[in-house]
Amino acid sequence: MTDNIKDKVIIITGASSGMGEATARDLAAKGAKLALGARRKDRLDTLVKDITDKGGEAIAVATDVTKLEDVQALADAAKDKYGRVDVIFNNAGLMPLSPLESLRIDEWNQMVDVNIKGTLYGIAAVLPIFKEQKSGHVINVSSVYGHKTVATGAVYCATKHAVRSLSEGLRQEVKDYNVRVTVISPGAVDTELTSHISEPGVGDQVRDFVSQIAVPASTMADMVSFAVSQPANVDVNEILFRPTVQPE
Repeated sequence: MTDNIKDKVIIITGASSGMGEATARDLAAKGAKLALGARRKDRLDTLVKDITDKGGEAIAVATDVTKLEDVQALADAAKDKYGRVDVIFNNAGLMPLSPLESLRIDEWNQMVDVNIKGTLYGIAAVLPIFKEQKSGHVINVSSVYGHKTVATGAVYCATKHAVRSLSEGLRQEVKDYNVRVTVISPGAVDTELTSHISEPGVGDQVRDFVSQIAVPASTMADMVSFAVSQPANVDVNEILFRPTVQPE
């Protein structure tokens, strides 16, 4: 079904590493036209060069998803460059796990700003375009922890539950505009996500667990590709995946 990916204009946030980078490479190889956003512009520029050297199409825009104006500039750049926007993959996220009693309030705020507000800003940036086109596709990233809650993960889990909820609300609201909404909930994936954990003991424990079982970041790329490649009358609303050996 790669014919349904070829020439689609796809925005990816958090594209400088991990699942965002892997998805960008995969979609570019399948003929998508990409607008890539992340804070680390140097890494984005390297990624764009790799893609274009192989005959793909991509642009890079320095983007902090906690700033609406940055996300809007990313969407505007995609529209200006390619004439339309077909998909946004709201991929940027943080997971600094810690017990609530540690009172890491700055980390709480950062998770709310990136995981929830960043997703909302992505939706806000593309929704007027999708309404005008009468087509579009929003793909948001939740987590296995968006389906359950665990100790040390109260705030992170809350943000990922929120992503699932707002995705379902969006899905119900945009049917008249022929817009599709997908939320993807990954389990343990080999990315930089665990590096954000600063809580003593928790970080080492989680990193050790993930390193033993994690699937590669390209697994998320496969899920995104599956959702995007469906015919226009098929809306894949939710995907939950884990490593086969992940117990919870």
